[in-house]
Amino acid sequence: MTPPTKDDLEARLHYPLADTLPEPGRSLEVAPGIRWLRMPLPFALDHINLWLLRDTIDGVDGWTVVDCGIARDTLRTLWEQVFTHELQGLPVLRVIVTHMHPDHIGLAHWLCERWSTPERACPLWISATDYHLARLGTQGPTAFGGDSAAAFFQAHGLTDPDALAQVRARTSYFPSLVPSVPPRFHRLLDGMPVTIGGRVWRCIAGYGHAPEHMALYSDAAGVLISGDMVLPRISTNVSVYDSEPESDPLTLFLDSLERYRPLPPDTLVLPSHGKPFTGLQERIQQLQDHHAERLTEVVAACRTRPMSAHDILPVLFTRALDLHQTTFAMGESVAHLHRLWFAGQLRRRHDADGVYRFAAV
Repeated sequence: MTPPTKDDLEARLHYPLADTLPEPGRSLEVAPGIRWLRMPLPFALDHINLWLLRDTIDGVDGWTVVDCGIARDTLRTLWEQVFTHELQGLPVLRVIVTHMHPDHIGLAHWLCERWSTPERACPLWISATDYHLARLGTQGPTAFGGDSAAAFFQAHGLTDPDALAQVRARTSYFPSLVPSVPPRFHRLLDGMPVTIGGRVWRCIAGYGHAPEHMALYSDAAGVLISGDMVLPRISTNVSVYDSEPESDPLTLFLDSLERYRPLPPDTLVLPSHGKPFTGLQERIQQLQDHHAERLTEVVAACRTRPMSAHDILPVLFTRALDLHQTTFAMGESVAHLHRLWFAGQLRRRHDADGVYRFAAV
């Protein structure tokens, strides 16, 4: 039996707006009081979805923004168009960030500063874990580059000198996209209710993709702002990084997905990438099945000979990868090996060449 293609799986979901997308600098209403923005990204994943929620805080009418885009003049210009044409003359009252990755938090400082006045601050709302790691990331090399990242990738089999040199040289990746974060924040916690525009939204923490990702669910609206935890067409990046080199993020991610399964079947999912969709439980199962299949393939590969994370890349990724994609792919490869290692299905050894290799038990 031929396994379903990505198109086959996507056909099992429903897209209420079909192929309609917001124009640059403009918004589309996806539900009453909820508007969709789409901003460009200079990566293979070329866009991010952002959300405007009609709100009232302390008697002041305005908007809550969910996620921000990266710090680039192109996006600032698009945001200014949004401010002019899409806010009905009302202010941005607060900025909610689902997690600390650059495409989500990059312009948070600018937005909060842009809309704060002497009479009223425009605060950032985010989990404490992601806030502090984002703040740390603005101050220097992170898992995306520098000597530590290069040593980590080398220990997992990436030995190409040119690639390692590029990783070592990439010390300003995070600060270049997130030059700063607001000096203060409001903390989001799992299960915490947040009232936005008279509706109560419940925070649902997710782990594995980011340290403490916060999705938002409104029963009254029938809407889940899923961030990067549930995407309709692609599988969320789940990686091990040099800062936490023996972590098991894939188990955390797969366990976190089950937190969304009890939501109503007709929930409208607003993802950070792709189009708004319904079919949440179907998509959760697809993601669980996808990773189960990849894990089975990894075990099979490790039965043939001990494998490094770099050796596993062709098992997990059939397309060509540039350096940016390779660093994410390496992290994902280690994550799959670690889930199996922690589960006792693989054993790990540190070979004489300094590379970790995994073999089936």
